[in-house]
Amino acid sequence: MELRDYLRILHRNWILILALTLLGGAATYGYSLLQTPTYEADTQLYVSVRSDNSGVSELAQGTNFARQAVVSFVDVVDSAVVLDRVVNDLNLDVTAQQLARSVEASSPLNSVIISVKVTNTDAELAASIANSVGSNFADVVVNRLEKPEGEATSLVRVETIEPALVPTSPASPNIPMGIAIGLVAGLALGLAIALLRSVLDTRIHSLHDIEAATESPVLGGIALDPDAKKRPLIVHADPRNPRAESFRSLRTNLQFIDVDGSSRSFVISSAGPGEGKSTTTANLAIALAETGARVALVDGDLRLPRVADYMGIEGGVGLTDVLIGRAELVDVLQQWGTGKLFVLPSGRTPPNPSELLGSQAMKRTLEALADAFDYVLVDAPPLLLVTDAAVISRFTSGVLLVAASGTTKKPQLTAAVEKLNAIGSRLFGVVVTMLPARGPDSYGYGAYSYTAPDTAQPAATGERRSRRDRSDEK
Repeated sequence: MELRDYLRILHRNWILILALTLLGGAATYGYSLLQTPTYEADTQLYVSVRSDNSGVSELAQGTNFARQAVVSFVDVVDSAVVLDRVVNDLNLDVTAQQLARSVEASSPLNSVIISVKVTNTDAELAASIANSVGSNFADVVVNRLEKPEGEATSLVRVETIEPALVPTSPASPNIPMGIAIGLVAGLALGLAIALLRSVLDTRIHSLHDIEAATESPVLGGIALDPDAKKRPLIVHADPRNPRAESFRSLRTNLQFIDVDGSSRSFVISSAGPGEGKSTTTANLAIALAETGARVALVDGDLRLPRVADYMGIEGGVGLTDVLIGRAELVDVLQQWGTGKLFVLPSGRTPPNPSELLGSQAMKRTLEALADAFDYVLVDAPPLLLVTDAAVISRFTSGVLLVAASGTTKKPQLTAAVEKLNAIGSRLFGVVVTMLPARGPDSYGYGAYSYTAPDTAQPAATGERRSRRDRSDEK
């Protein structure tokens, strides 16, 4: 993935990432408050070896011996011989083994200094234990472990150079550090979940996803309208609506498609159901008719026709009657509004839709419409459910594929494109519907109000006109 893909993931999941980050910080803060505070007290001991001679070589030998001895002395600090004395001195209610768990001794490399750190829930007791460990360790080393035989004095000396002080703040829990770790952990978890969601989510969300599925151009993007079912013909119902303007942008792009072609008849389909192909076809037909072009809108979905309902016309007689020779084409075409938009409803549902749509009668019908009109738009069933759209596409200039943001899956779109390629149909481009108005997946067609002169057409009358009048207009 490219950088913009990661930025899109962050933009799309920023609420989740922020919530998990804050939750991680809050969780560690709450956990820290439940912990018992512990304090650390430190003391430092200096180990030296004196020599009866004051020469430089003797001093150097004594220092080297002290450095070597310190390595072993570190292990003596938390031994029972030292800690038993500490327990007795302070009257502690623990054993030497238990006390050893809270005592830690260390020494830097090539150093004669031993650091003793004691951890305890009582600050004063921690300091007392550290100082007691230091004094008893010195006594054990000097007067027991390193004491020569007889009355001679030990050459090893252990002195406290930094006594332990009572700590004023707990060493654990470190609330600021804990919160920071929680925030980082929450952020990492949020990023991981966001990336995993993006990888597992095969739905199309943006124009970039379309580009990854097909090389065909994106002809337009239609924003999601929660009221689309109440007013499907937005170009007619609210011509100044930005969503209506997006259909006009689609119209403009469509006018530049196949400019050298002899026919401008298009099948409009989708990979699956519920992706907005019928409303897209109807609104696009109205937008094309606004320019004065002669437009034929054909309901080629003989299984689940919607065009007649959307356009508000009678759909009982239509395409199927023409294909079986029961009616003439000019008799069933219905003018919509006062412009040059004519609608051919589907008619009655036949038992063999695919055979009718793939017949020579369908070919002749589309050729007749292409000769009489500037644009022919055929609303066809989904490509992956039935073969109807693929069959019709052989008799038209090509296909416009509708894909719904957040609904259409990438494998479905890819399969639809491959199906068209397999039969040699031409895919002119993709129209993305149901795009969010805001966010990283929005099309960005503009959040302005269309201020052109009112071109809204009056409500469909469904008026049937004589054969001669229709022939003259076409």
